[in-house]
Amino acid sequence: MTDAEQPQDPTQRHPQPDFPQQEQEHPGRTGPMDPAPDHGEDSYRGNGLLLDRRTVITGGDSGIGRAVALAFAREGADVLFTYLPAEESEAEETTRLVEEAGRKAVSVACDIRDEEQCRALIERAVDEFGGIDILVNNAAYQMSQPDGIAAISTSQFDRVVRTNLYGMFWLCKTALPHIPAGGSIINTTSVQAYKPSPHLLDYAMTKGAIVTFTQGLAQMLASDGIRVNAVAPGPVWTPLIPATMPDTTEFGKQSPLGRPAQPAEMAPAYVFLASSNASFITGEIMNATGGTPLP
Repeated sequence: MTDAEQPQDPTQRHPQPDFPQQEQEHPGRTGPMDPAPDHGEDSYRGNGLLLDRRTVITGGDSGIGRAVALAFAREGADVLFTYLPAEESEAEETTRLVEEAGRKAVSVACDIRDEEQCRALIERAVDEFGGIDILVNNAAYQMSQPDGIAAISTSQFDRVVRTNLYGMFWLCKTALPHIPAGGSIINTTSVQAYKPSPHLLDYAMTKGAIVTFTQGLAQMLASDGIRVNAVAPGPVWTPLIPATMPDTTEFGKQSPLGRPAQPAEMAPAYVFLASSNASFITGEIMNATGGTPLP
């Protein structure tokens, strides 16, 4: 049994606040973060749960998206993932991890706020793989505004809604003709959907909408044999945090486990929901909040 497989106290398994104060320009980079995020590079072991599955992951260059791409590849899946042009060096690292696992990696610069780019992304996936078995809508935008609604500009509101909702809607709509029975859609919502923080009001609103969208689409597609679920993370230590939060020192300290999650701790939830082990699970929200009780 490896160290990663030994029973461990979850409060002690990963770094705990207080963290050094750190700030980055959006969209943020993994390299300067202290402590360094863990995507499962040295710990995730695959078991062939997604062998030869054709997968699309938005926001796969860093954070949760990178951890999911790594886990999917080690489970036997080929991965096409998106990144923003400013994140090219981050995308190169995700590509390396997927290819190191022996699977095909396709990185695509894509701003999912644009409908035509979403359509082109799905066309690229179909060209590369011949179809899509798993779509993970993970890309998101947030920007903390401690002064609340008065400080949320129309341009920020538009960016949050178009990234978090429009992109997901367009990608699902465009991808569905290419997803066979047995396929799966997994959306990333958040603890913010249920316990909104005032400084993330617009972001939290979109995450609540993702819950409703997931549950409604799941009912619509059940008879087609396509499952739709979501993961609701609590605080997770990703580049989005120093790039969008004014204070990083106590990030995640409010969770019952006393720390933020590492991206590697989110990936198994996506693997499970994508796999045949979850064949009777659809329309569900898997909460991974570090103990924060949710409805």
